[in-house]
Order: sequence, then C-alpha cells, then structure tokens
Amino acid sequence: MRQEQSPVTVLGLETSCDETAAAVVRLDERGAAVLGDVVLGQAERHAPYKGVVPEIAARAHVEGLDGAIAAAMAQAGVGFEDLDAVAATAGPGLIGGVMVGHVTGKAIALARGVPLIGINHLEGHALSPRLTAPLAFPYLLLLASGGHCQFVAVLGIGDYRRLGSTIDDALGEAFDKTAKLLGLGFPGGPEVERLAARGDPTRFDLPRPLVGREGCDFSFAGLKTAVLRAAEALGELNEQDRADLCAGFQAAALEVVADRTRNAMRLFAPYWGAQGRLVVAGGVAANQALRRALEALAAEAGYAFHAPPLRWCTDNAAMIALAGAERFRSGFTDTPEGYFGAPARARWPLDQDAAILRPTHQAGRKGVKA
Repeated sequence: MRQEQSPVTVLGLETSCDETAAAVVRLDERGAAVLGDVVLGQAERHAPYKGVVPEIAARAHVEGLDGAIAAAMAQAGVGFEDLDAVAATAGPGLIGGVMVGHVTGKAIALARGVPLIGINHLEGHALSPRLTAPLAFPYLLLLASGGHCQFVAVLGIGDYRRLGSTIDDALGEAFDKTAKLLGLGFPGGPEVERLAARGDPTRFDLPRPLVGREGCDFSFAGLKTAVLRAAEALGELNEQDRADLCAGFQAAALEVVADRTRNAMRLFAPYWGAQGRLVVAGGVAANQALRRALEALAAEAGYAFHAPPLRWCTDNAAMIALAGAERFRSGFTDTPEGYFGAPARARWPLDQDAAILRPTHQAGRKGVKA
C-alpha cells in the first residue's frame, strides 16, 4: 500500500535568458497545481538589437524579479512561511541572468530556513508537461528551444539519457537567425511561423541536413545558410519572397525533425515497454506546425503525444517550481553542505555522461570555439 505524502509548496525562480519569472506550485498526490505564475518579458528592450543582449537581460532581471515574486505569491495567496523549499534555475543560460535568480533564491531560502534546490533549466522543460496532468515515466522528449535541441529519454526524476543533440545551431536559433537575415521582427520564431502560413514551401530548393542518416542528431546551420544564399540571389525582397522563404525554411526544418524523431523512436524503444509517449517541450514547441507534424508522427508510430500548454513552452518559473517540488519529494535538495548547493553555471548538460562520452561540439583546427 502506497504511503501518502504531504503536499509540497515551492517558489520557483527563472532568469536564465530574457524572461524574469516567478511561480508558486503545490504538488500533492493528485499532481501539480500552479497557484501563482508571473512572467515579465523583455522583448521591447532587445528588439532594437534583433537578439538578446546579456547585459540588458541581467539588468532587467535585477529590476523586475522582486516584483515578480511578490505578484506570484499574492496570486497564490501564500507567504514565505508557507514554503517548503525554493527552486531557482542554476543553469544553463546567460550567466549574469542565472546569478540574479540563483542569489535571490539563496537569500530567501536562508532567511526562511528552507532548502534551496538548484534546477537545471533543461530539466524544467523536460518535466513541464507534468504541470497539467500526471505523465508517467518513461517518455521520449524532444527539447527544442533557442539554445537547445536534443532528444532525451526521460526515465524519472534526475534520470535522463541523451539520445541525440544538435551539432551546430539549435532549432529555435535557426528560426531566429532566419528571421533576422530576412529583416523580420523580434522574437523571430513566431514571425517566421506567421509568414510561412501564407508562403509557398516549394518555391526554393532548400537542403534537409542529415535526413536519411543514422542516429538522431540535428544540424540546422546549412539550412540557415541556404536561406541566406537564396535571399541574396533575389536581391531586394518583397513580402511574398519573405513568406516563401519562411515557408521553405519551416518545411525543411520540420522534415528534418520528422526524420530525426523516427530514428529517436527506434533508439528509445528499449526503454518504454508497452506504451510509448512522445513529448515536445521548449520554446519551439509553441510552433503549431511542429506540433501537428509530431502529433501525426506519434499516431503513425503508436505513441501517445504530449505537449505543455503554450504559456509553459517558453521560459517560465512554473516548470522550475515543479522540478524543485519533484526533487524535494524525491529527496534531492542539493548537497549536504546546506542551502548553497548547486552553483550557478553557464553550461550544464542534462546527461553529464553523454556530454563527456559523446560531445556534440568538437574542437576545430584552432581549438574549441568560444
């Protein structure tokens, strides 16, 4: 007979890139309940630069995080005395921003005498579908965002196996860079998706990198460069040119994803037993064309398909709070040394063994790229 566990209430903080976020999540036997959830975007600050400027992002986190925490806790109707733990993103991400949230989390945890749980941002995304309903382990995760693109076998809390990753650009990065070279707005991914809906995906002959190859690694740098060359050949672009280039790029990217996902399913087969589950998470999971393609592919393969609601695809603190609550209940509260546990870091592989044994980025003739 399973012993019931007491509910766990966790404050989560997320500052790894350009969203300042705070959330309160309560986890009990029925699953997770998001009691308060606040995200402060920074798109207007970064729009003039067509990309995220780390220094601007870090300063915005300093200015906004205290207010976000107060608002999230007011929504939740809880005080600091009601918290069982504080969870803060400890990496990977822009180190200046990561440090803002991490240090704030330390201060709250130390003042209240509760554990601080340093969360890997990627683990937050990996667990985000469990915010809305209990999702049994194991499942195959496609994590696709601006900084990451990888397949992970999610076997349990803290138990992850990387099956494949990008060898150059992440999928979200390729979307954003395509938007930038076509002179579209920021953030670029939604702009590419919007224009692609009214473009001709067959007008340009664009490559499908790694399609037909073994494994489930990704490569998008060549596709992005092909879009640049096609745009340069046209000279001055009109609105239809941009729409057709966006449609061609998105169609090629989705074909790559579909091919890589089929291979990942074969690699994942030994883990899942009787019921396969395919999950997509991360900022690019908000792309509706990608969701439709993966849902159809899952149905074809006999997999159940899951994706978090759109508001929890992009960076948010609800997923960080949930990861903290799940770790707290599993006995993971960082190190025995006390509150300061996992340090803030710019890089933090979800599967450390795979990162060491099968690094996806190799040093060139002049050494490792900065």
